[in-house]
Amino acid sequence: MNTTEFLMLAAAIVPERSAVVFDGREYSFELLQERVNRLANAMSGLGIGAGDRVAAMQTNCNQLLEIYFAAAQLDAIYVPINFRAKEDELATMVGIVEPSLLFLGERYLPLAPADGSLANERIVMLDAAAGDGRHNYDELLAGGDPEQMHFPEDDEDATTVIMFTSGTTSIPKGVQLTHDSFSTFLLTNVTPADPDVAETNLLTVPMYHVAGLQAALAAVFGGRTLVVMPQFDPEEWMALAVGRRVNRAMLVPTMLKRVMDHPRFGEYDLSSLDVITYGAAPMPLPVIRDAIARFPGTRFINAFGQTETASTITMLPPDDHVLDGSPEEVETKLRRLTSIGKPLDDVEVMIVSEEGEPMPDGEVGEIVARGPRMMTGYWQQDDATGDTIRSGWLYTGDLAWQDEDGYIYLAGRARDFIKRGGEMISPEEVEQTLAEHAAVAEAAVIGVSDLEWGEEVRAVVVPANATVSESELIDFCRERLAGFKRPRSVVFVDELPRNVMGKVMKRDLREEFGYPIDNPEE
Repeated sequence: MNTTEFLMLAAAIVPERSAVVFDGREYSFELLQERVNRLANAMSGLGIGAGDRVAAMQTNCNQLLEIYFAAAQLDAIYVPINFRAKEDELATMVGIVEPSLLFLGERYLPLAPADGSLANERIVMLDAAAGDGRHNYDELLAGGDPEQMHFPEDDEDATTVIMFTSGTTSIPKGVQLTHDSFSTFLLTNVTPADPDVAETNLLTVPMYHVAGLQAALAAVFGGRTLVVMPQFDPEEWMALAVGRRVNRAMLVPTMLKRVMDHPRFGEYDLSSLDVITYGAAPMPLPVIRDAIARFPGTRFINAFGQTETASTITMLPPDDHVLDGSPEEVETKLRRLTSIGKPLDDVEVMIVSEEGEPMPDGEVGEIVARGPRMMTGYWQQDDATGDTIRSGWLYTGDLAWQDEDGYIYLAGRARDFIKRGGEMISPEEVEQTLAEHAAVAEAAVIGVSDLEWGEEVRAVVVPANATVSESELIDFCRERLAGFKRPRSVVFVDELPRNVMGKVMKRDLREEFGYPIDNPEE
């Protein structure tokens, strides 16, 4: 199914329903379809056609959704750019995809390539006047025909998006996702638009991230009203949730924690929230337990995936977040809250050894997946593609183990795993243990070089209590973990470096705190 049909169907079924709410303005599905038509026709007039790359760099806004659907109408390829990218990073990404058109927020204009590789006539300003050959978005829209004049070929295998990886550990790579990458997931997991069912989604996750784009497309396909936040702010999030009577939202763990930690949390009636989906980064057990208690009546879903898998491939459903039953049943559910759930029906997921053989229950291996929505490869990077896709399976780089009931538990990224004296140590396991200490607000674990053991465990901790000491935390872990897993040193910091999706930048931590331990605690 071509993704342009998501909007066409919703506009036909619920034309007058609000499709997008942004910055005090509302756009019905019918109006959204018209704006997309106008933009597609105007882009066609600028020479944009099948296979051309159309890039956009701006915080969340209704225009990003319009640009995506307009590009899809033309069989062009949409390229969302991380608005936090620096000048050299933007130049790298632009150089990789060579866009025929670049949509920019005014604040990002100074980052545009200055080497002449992208002429001003190929730049469209989203929130600034035209000038020096550059176009203005609203003027471009106004000059486009409101009727749909372009109907893409029904090629579900054609690339519709090139989405760059987060680059937390390496240079970003352009992930190629097809129409089928999104439609397979939505057709299997989302109920289509229904005139008798109205829901409102609050979009906080950035739309340059696969989770943000997938959430936006799911809202369109489902005929839901999408309330768009430019960037996350905890009190604004609560105000919008109350003011718009929001039913669904997605938050990364750090966002959810910031909402609950806000001093005015108790003043907002958030009872309209039926579903909160979380993911994109590990969820500490104390945080999700707190959320379950403080959002009574709200159903929680843990969604796990990555850009290369077009987002979600495993899910921990709402039933596994209901902490009732016998003590044994509650204990089981608490353990499962530390998992990423089970594979979805539209993908195959296995945990394999370095040789690609399935691992027995309880043993750590790499998560691999296959199915119609996996990426087709990295844009113009055949070697990287060959390293990731092998014998039809996509190797995620995430290490995990599976219990006898089929629940999958993350053990860390393959490149982050710590090898101490031949023993393999999962950073996530140590981090979850540290998170259980009342004086620890956040923790990240890295490996540091050691002459005797090869690597040792170092914890980087944001304290919730200024009186907590290194030895106290090491002893706390000693009581709960095998001896070789406990940290040998603890570094205290004010905050952990994170990307916008809440993932800890382990590369930054290793660069700053990766020096050897002088006198490892034994």
